[in-house]
Amino acid sequence: MSQQNDLIKRIKVHYNQLSKGQKLLADYITNHYEKAVFLTAAKLGTIVGVSESTVVRFANELGYDGYPKLQRALEELVKNKLTSIQRVNVTSDRIDKDQILKHVLHADMEKIKVTLEELDNDHFNKAIDYIMEAKTIYIVGVRSSASLAGFLGFYFNLMFDNVKLIHTNSVSEMFEQIHRISEEDVMIGISFPRYSKRTLKAMEYAKSRKGKVLAITDSPISPMVQFSDVSLVARSEMVSFVDSLVAPLSLINAIIVALSMRKKDTIVESLERLENIWNEYQVYENDDDINLNYSLRLDQH
Repeated sequence: MSQQNDLIKRIKVHYNQLSKGQKLLADYITNHYEKAVFLTAAKLGTIVGVSESTVVRFANELGYDGYPKLQRALEELVKNKLTSIQRVNVTSDRIDKDQILKHVLHADMEKIKVTLEELDNDHFNKAIDYIMEAKTIYIVGVRSSASLAGFLGFYFNLMFDNVKLIHTNSVSEMFEQIHRISEEDVMIGISFPRYSKRTLKAMEYAKSRKGKVLAITDSPISPMVQFSDVSLVARSEMVSFVDSLVAPLSLINAIIVALSMRKKDTIVESLERLENIWNEYQVYENDDDINLNYSLRLDQH
């Protein structure tokens, strides 16, 4: 059961046993979850007209270990319910327009910190094992997660010969690209709120074909988890109508580094060959080019 359903269910189950003040809190959260999620216990109490201690007791009454746990449940509720327009409006209410840069960067730093604290290292190592052992590696990430999938696919193609980055805007085309997946393969699904149905369908299909399925998502209760053998959680932050993907990108960096350590000899050989190709076909700007261009500019003056 998802956390968002669990929160609403808890309120309904406990509603008749709540005190008058706690019922006011329950009503406010149910009707104004998009505002309540960003309120401290004290601020929520002030708005509803009850004390901060009543807010804390309300969280405990619903079975949460303190108000922060209730707020986390609210965050999960909000992520899937808010439209892009609502996200913009909510952000306008909670961010000082003169402190946008500071707020966003601090939020990104906090998400990386929380990700580091919560990520299960055993799950991480198991994911690395699955990737190393796979006959074919499928990577699925669409919409905002397409950038993460593309980044992962770029470096995987430098390390492996068996990578399929799924590019599609339709469900039918997606299945045409993944229909051969088998128990020897692994699928890496990447999705963050609002979760993509296409990615979920791909993971469900891979699971039905007995392929190994890895999820890179934002929460242990993400809908991605139900179809995955291993879930790697990286916290994301709602910033206006966009989602911060800094922590997920850091997690993907860690995956790439871990695999590069496992395949060090093979990667060095491949990179040496690629460096020769890049130099021959002038793929990258090099020091000689820079010095030549600088000399030409000096001559022109």
